[in-house]
Amino acid sequence: MNPRRVWAICRKEFLHVIRDPRSLGMAIAIPMLLLLLFGYALSMDVDRVPLVVWDQSDSPESRELVSRFAGSRYFLFIGPVRNDAELDRAVDTGRALVALAIPPDFARRVATGQDAPVQFIADGSDANTASMAIGYARAAALAYSQSVILEQVRRAGGRAPAAPLDVRPRVWFNEDMESRNYIVPGLIAVIMMVIAGLLTSLTVAREWERGTMEQLIATPVKGPELILGKLLPYFAIGMTDVLIAVAMGQFLFHVPLRGSVALVFAMSAVFLSTALSLGMMISIVTKNQLVANQLAIIATFLPAFLLSGFIYPISNMPAVLQGLTHLIPARYFVAMLKGIYLKGIGLEVLGLEAALLAFLGVIVVFRGNRKFKKKIA
Repeated sequence: MNPRRVWAICRKEFLHVIRDPRSLGMAIAIPMLLLLLFGYALSMDVDRVPLVVWDQSDSPESRELVSRFAGSRYFLFIGPVRNDAELDRAVDTGRALVALAIPPDFARRVATGQDAPVQFIADGSDANTASMAIGYARAAALAYSQSVILEQVRRAGGRAPAAPLDVRPRVWFNEDMESRNYIVPGLIAVIMMVIAGLLTSLTVAREWERGTMEQLIATPVKGPELILGKLLPYFAIGMTDVLIAVAMGQFLFHVPLRGSVALVFAMSAVFLSTALSLGMMISIVTKNQLVANQLAIIATFLPAFLLSGFIYPISNMPAVLQGLTHLIPARYFVAMLKGIYLKGIGLEVLGLEAALLAFLGVIVVFRGNRKFKKKIA
């Protein structure tokens, strides 16, 4: 490995990036744009669910029940409806995702201590929102039922019974339960995987299409020197993107970074090396920029987004897919970023993920070198 030849290839590739505003824009602007877009648009929080109410009782008791829903931050009271047809139309058109129907004899049943059934309707076309809204509705109904029972006991002159179980929940690591706090670290991994793969997927293929590969083959530059020289400029750009993403997460999205900043950049360097080498291997195999670009998107974005645990828990996937996720570098990087950002843990806990990520990187680099042949045919 000759450092002078590596530096010559590195300087050539860096000048090519600087002189090509499209490549430079893709390398710097697109990660920022994707982080802004996904950071603000992608949210797993379910609150302010649109609610309509059909209150046929129109009594103080029914209004008290409605206030339990309307006063909660989990529901957004759109307004009342006057009949069954209006309720159906509100849900069918999407103006409301849930509806509460209170029967005419609700107040009488509550006053006499009878069961007072009410109907809660949820739009199941959005299964996640519907299931969580049903849970919120059950909590609101339970709180109302407990208040009614306590009031009846007081009126009877009895002593209100003490609750047999005192549950005091405590949330660790993400106290505010903000989905943004664990989405943004995962986004950094997904975006870096995509950008790194796309940047290097065109390097060798571009040389073949423009006919300059023959000139490189005629030089004393060896295969590993050529690959390393082409990777170094994009590695520097990738680390700049990591710096921008970490700064945006800290100052724009206010995501807490409880762990070591140095560890974030160290693991980012290992991850970027793997992702860049994967893109380089795609470029070496395809020798065509269009095919390399399309294959890079398939090999980076889809696995990183779907199989890394970024959005969908790996434990909920079929056994075959769970095994496949061990081949996805983003799986280990997402786990490390979430651990460093939210839990403040280090290599004493994340050592296995770091070792597996480094092992995958070595395999990808080795395969890329094996695939590259310094010859025309």
